[in-house]
Amino acid sequence: MLLVRWDWAYVLALLVPFALLDLASKASRLASLSGDAGMLAMLRSDLLFHLGYALLWVGLFAVARRGLARLVVVVLFHAATVLVAFVSLAADRFYGITGSALDFGTISFFLSSPEEVWTVVASEVTPAMVALLVAVLAYAVLGPWLVARLVDRGPRDQTASAPGASWLGPVGLGLLAYALVSLSVLPAGGGAAGDSLSRDAFVNVALTGLERSQTVAVDAREVRENLPLKTSLNETAGEAGAKKRNVVVISLESTRARSVTPYNPDIKTTPFLDELSKESIFAERAYTVVPHTTNALTASLCGIDPPTRPDTDSLGDRIPARCLPKLLGEQGYESAFFQSATEDFERRPEVVKNMGFDGFYPLEDMDKKGFEKANYFGYEDDIMLQPSKEWLQKNGDEPFFAAYNTITPHHQYLAPGKRYGREDFAEDDTVDRYQNSVRYMDFFVKNLIQQYKDLGLYENTVFVIQGDHGEAFGEHGRFQHDNVIWNEGLRIPLMVLDPTRPAGRVETPVNELDILPTVVDALGYEVEGGSYPGRSLLEPLPKDRALMASCWYENKCLASVKGDEKYIYHFGSRPDELYDLSKDPLEKNNLAGERSSEDLRARREEVLEWRARADAAYAR
Repeated sequence: MLLVRWDWAYVLALLVPFALLDLASKASRLASLSGDAGMLAMLRSDLLFHLGYALLWVGLFAVARRGLARLVVVVLFHAATVLVAFVSLAADRFYGITGSALDFGTISFFLSSPEEVWTVVASEVTPAMVALLVAVLAYAVLGPWLVARLVDRGPRDQTASAPGASWLGPVGLGLLAYALVSLSVLPAGGGAAGDSLSRDAFVNVALTGLERSQTVAVDAREVRENLPLKTSLNETAGEAGAKKRNVVVISLESTRARSVTPYNPDIKTTPFLDELSKESIFAERAYTVVPHTTNALTASLCGIDPPTRPDTDSLGDRIPARCLPKLLGEQGYESAFFQSATEDFERRPEVVKNMGFDGFYPLEDMDKKGFEKANYFGYEDDIMLQPSKEWLQKNGDEPFFAAYNTITPHHQYLAPGKRYGREDFAEDDTVDRYQNSVRYMDFFVKNLIQQYKDLGLYENTVFVIQGDHGEAFGEHGRFQHDNVIWNEGLRIPLMVLDPTRPAGRVETPVNELDILPTVVDALGYEVEGGSYPGRSLLEPLPKDRALMASCWYENKCLASVKGDEKYIYHFGSRPDELYDLSKDPLEKNNLAGERSSEDLRARREEVLEWRARADAAYAR
């Protein structure tokens, strides 16, 4: 026999409960999905992996029967199994929060930036989860020994084996284990869930760590030579010229277009923004480039495509463009960046400095007394009003550029209610808290605009009000924003309020790259020494322009919008998608099957080339 009774009891006592825990977690995730492959097919990878994993350890226990070799195998057995269990539990919780499968890149980012993500992780940890993790760890350490003692109370003979078969059996088990684990890598065809979810969680993490990034070849030198690193502003010819007017950019955190009144009259969350939209240059269809705040700020304030991966840390080292604060600073503008969030996330002080701001005013510099927490990142946005007033009183006599980065609608959606109360917007508590957080932000914008009026600065200021990205609540199986490539994640509010200009509407699709050229145009400047990819909203826009977008997670999803048509690429983990947004703004009817493979391949190569060019700008 391969193992004595004690060894069988010891090995199975650890493997079986953890396998059942993993399978139960996976089954609970699959139960929330519809229209996918059958449950058994979706569990195939998990079953194959756990069977192969079990055979591997049976073979190792059969080879290492005593002494130091047995001790090493036992220690590795416990450590590896705990690791597999913890990855499975983490993947289950990660999917529950985001709707995405956990991969190696995400774990790597979390491990490399613990000070940034700990508050996020801590916000999702419950006493029940802590108890479960403690129980898993305790059982992993003591459980197998206790079970083996109960099963086999007699003396153990660790040298017992089938005559003449001491190596043949373990070698055969090893080969079979290799075959089963190899088969577990193959997805079951996850449909809407995606191949990543149909794989065993640990297998998917390991596989994504080995995968190479899918890309196309671009001339990186040509990309870097054409970056706007030598740009400057020059007054336009003619009567208009530059008028040294103030500029204010208000970034609305996690605000999707469908949750604000100007884009969805049926929801009364933002009556003040609705009023402003009627006085503004109003973009009817505006998109973020990457649905993550630091990336979105880079697109808006620096006018270039941001990194299309979790590489926002590099923006603290350098930004390969001359940003609005730097360009305006050369024209005599003072500048300041205010945020109601903590300063240490994604090296925000360094990022703000690289953009060219003269001053940075984060939450740590503000008086929290009387203000409620909005989420794990910060406090309600009105906390910025007093620092803003003090700065404007000091600097308002000269032209200035001020940016305000709100935080209230960000996950966890605590929806501060003491100051303005709450209303009922949705039956689902999470969505209702989010909508109330958006409502709160409307009050902040109203208060800020009023501050400018009270200080006599309103008429001489150009205001840009934009969402940094959207937010999802399971419309396409995803939650929050980083990995949401559909309209709930990409479509944002965008309006330019200029008291000296008549209101207007921009029907052509636009994105955050258009903000810098619009501000430059509104002030009466033109860019010299290079160019930016965006276009001014004050000028006619080409109707056939292609707007690109990417998920924040690497190798997850890309999209392009051309007119009313939107294409989405998932790097092969699920089918391509194509939507007619004029008839299907909620992206329910995938038309990709009606297009030729050549058409889809051309769209795929286009988005991959854009991603390669965007990332080449940040290469060292």
